Amino acid sequence: MKKQIPGIDVHRRTFLKLSGLLGIGVMSAGLTAVPTTADGFLFSKKDHLVTATRTAMGTFVAITILHPSKDQAQQAIHLAFDEITQLENILTHHKANAPLGIFNKTGVLEHAPLEIQGLVARAAYYNQISGGAFDITIKPVIDLYREKYNKNETPSRGDIEKALAAVGTEHILVHDRTLRAKRDGVAITLDGIGKGYIIDRAAAVLKRNGIDNFLINGGGDIRCSGHAAKNKPWTIAVQDPNKEKHYPEIISLYDGAVATSGGYEVYYDQEKIFHHIIDSRTGCSPRHARSVTVTAATVMDADALSTTVFVMGARKGQQILAAHPGAQFLLVDEADRLHRSSGWQA
Repeated sequence: MKKQIPGIDVHRRTFLKLSGLLGIGVMSAGLTAVPTTADGFLFSKKDHLVTATRTAMGTFVAITILHPSKDQAQQAIHLAFDEITQLENILTHHKANAPLGIFNKTGVLEHAPLEIQGLVARAAYYNQISGGAFDITIKPVIDLYREKYNKNETPSRGDIEKALAAVGTEHILVHDRTLRAKRDGVAITLDGIGKGYIIDRAAAVLKRNGIDNFLINGGGDIRCSGHAAKNKPWTIAVQDPNKEKHYPEIISLYDGAVATSGGYEVYYDQEKIFHHIIDSRTGCSPRHARSVTVTAATVMDADALSTTVFVMGARKGQQILAAHPGAQFLLVDEADRLHRSSGWQA
């Protein structure tokens, strides 16, 4: 049964939305004001509520903490945002002088940062278990769609096949700390896994600084720990892909991560057939799903698994998640029917 939360209108790339943040129906901040410092107030006799929202990774990132010390919470938030900024500069492919910018231009990256090495290895794992459906070298195909869309054109099958020739994790050679492309045109994007990794790292910073009760919302990729107000779980609403004010599921979590892949936010054609989630085996966007939400231990895994299940579908997605204890999914198909993995709990 769909639940309704009145008075909320969401316009974001992703559609996981924090709701009941404090157990009193407060929604996630960050769509309007973007404070540069953390705001805090005494929420109860024991805890301060401290929140801050900034732009990062092409979206809004909001950090909410419940802690006895307002100063300690504010300092931890400051350090967490520093971590986000540092990692974003390392993992971005949008800057020519960033490591991935260099690799995508030259086909070689020497002295690759450890973060990139680790993510490339993890992405190779997801590429293997998905039979090639998840692939960080899909960038040439995405670039093709974007270029054609900007010209009000649709890529031909020949255009897509040409771009696909450079797609394949097997085209990346990793030796010591050097990444090398085995053929021309290979380009990497970590968008399907990197944001989740960055949020996980920010969560680790909060933990190291004595913060146990927090929620990080990075454009709908969410990591929570501990509890919200009155020892209640953090609650997260999955938005209807039709953008109506209905929520097909309300998730309650004390510790864990949630991420969603939705194929309706970024389209590359007027007919809304081609979107930003692309099956790297075909060069086309899957049409059997409208969104996939995954809960997992880390946002990185939830991020990658949501994309993988979106591409592969509910049946094969169930098989993949069987190898990831604790990971579950909710899939909204093209007819707005809900498909839940066997262990899904909300």
